[in-house]
Amino acid sequence: MEDKIDKSDIDILMDVEFLVSVIVAIGEVANITGVPQRKIRYWDEKGLIEPVDTTSTTRQYDYLNIKKIVLIKDLLDEGYTLDTTAKKLNERCQKMAEVFKRAAALTKK
Repeated sequence: MEDKIDKSDIDILMDVEFLVSVIVAIGEVANITGVPQRKIRYWDEKGLIEPVDTTSTTRQYDYLNIKKIVLIKDLLDEGYTLDTTAKKLNERCQKMAEVFKRAAALTKK
């Protein structure tokens, strides 16, 4: 049986103001995700993730890219190749965008 998600975990995911404000330097992303900076840079070069456009000399990533990094790591850990991981990442992002577009359309009615 899977562990149940704690309410405080859900609360942070629902804090839109916090999520929108998240911009983290590559070193911090490496620390919080467990993915080495070198891999993050490689995935960036491959176009799987994209740092936010800032005036900083250090690569910085937002919430969406951190989420992608975690997903990429999980898929690779499951044994998928980087090419397959890239396809799955793209499919999941497209699927989520479609779902939220439909949700947005419903709220406008």
